[in-house]
Amino acid sequence: MAPDSASHCRFCRTPFSRVFLDLGLTPLANSYLTDAQLERPEPTYPLKVHVCEACLLVQAQPVVPAEDIFSDYAYFSSFSSTWLDHAARYCGDMRDRLSLTADSFVVEIASNDGYLLKNFVAAGIPCLGVEPAANVAAQAVRQGVPTDVAFFGAETATRLRDAYRPANLMAANNVLAHVPDLNDFVAGFKILLASGGTATVEFPHILELIRDVQFDTIYHEHYSYFSLFTLEKVFAHHGLCLFDAQRLPTHGGSLRIFICHKDDDRAGEAAANLSELRAIEREAGLDGIEGYAGMAARVDAVVTGLKGFLSEVAASGKRVAAWGAAAKGNTLLNVAGVTADHIAFVVDRNPAKQGHYLPGSHVPVVTPQTLFDEKPDYLLILPWNLADEIRAEADAIRGWGGRFVTAIPELRIRD
Repeated sequence: MAPDSASHCRFCRTPFSRVFLDLGLTPLANSYLTDAQLERPEPTYPLKVHVCEACLLVQAQPVVPAEDIFSDYAYFSSFSSTWLDHAARYCGDMRDRLSLTADSFVVEIASNDGYLLKNFVAAGIPCLGVEPAANVAAQAVRQGVPTDVAFFGAETATRLRDAYRPANLMAANNVLAHVPDLNDFVAGFKILLASGGTATVEFPHILELIRDVQFDTIYHEHYSYFSLFTLEKVFAHHGLCLFDAQRLPTHGGSLRIFICHKDDDRAGEAAANLSELRAIEREAGLDGIEGYAGMAARVDAVVTGLKGFLSEVAASGKRVAAWGAAAKGNTLLNVAGVTADHIAFVVDRNPAKQGHYLPGSHVPVVTPQTLFDEKPDYLLILPWNLADEIRAEADAIRGWGGRFVTAIPELRIRD
């Protein structure tokens, strides 16, 4: 990490002078605790986000090395059926759009447990995952997905290109935010992408973060938050060009961008989708610094709404449980000062999280069956982006009068 990395933009190196949002001190969002760890002091770190006045990249100060977060990781993509369906559709679309065959080569960056690449394996298309978390990569290998355990950047890209071959398709879904050295990471795409090849990158759109007060998507392992406006500058700096883009409903509103080498014929033929998105961002003010102002007051309103609801429930003698031991939920609970005194338990399908406690709030993580055994009055859905999926899975709570609650962008209670 560069000596001035905490005070300068990680892309253009301009010194910081504008705070986007300061969420105070919080623990690492994916550092789930054991019984023994509850007895020890829990480390917390500043969660402060700046916006660069030169390139408008929104970014958190890098207070924790990526190796401390991602080398052993508690998130497994395969526990969300919504995300699995999204990945399967992507693979089918890319096979058709790019005419991928057994002669092609696909590389996914941050391939997690093989949730996406297993579709290419099943189709007989050679592929390779690149995943820094050894425990998660091992699960991918068990599913038959070849996986290289490494952090991606220029050095890894060169090694993989020489060991295998350049990639016809490179995929990077929801990883760009996790990258502390943005320039090194994007330089790796330039190295590994074949001539005429396509890279796709999916990321939560900062337009939606601002519009819907999605501050809970801010946590220490998310180093940056992106607009199309800024990313076009980043990829152009490394000799790459965006030629198409799609809006996606995932993670509360994401973009999928399509990237090629700058000397590719497609570089001069930007799709209408790309022009439309540029216009939408300009209208929202994301091409100027004032488009990023005013978040603190809107976050305060969300926090006040959640705390008021929990106080009313406690006063009435009723109980609240939560669904989804998600990192975004941990930011929400910790910023709002919510603890196990307010929420009885949180259910999660991931066995790696069950039997642990949420960082900061110390709410116990239990199996979904506990929900139906304990029958709480309210179920707070923490991963609100999966609310439809969760409401369907927990529909039985209606039988005892239970109600669903979401807190973002504002408090909503549903029967």
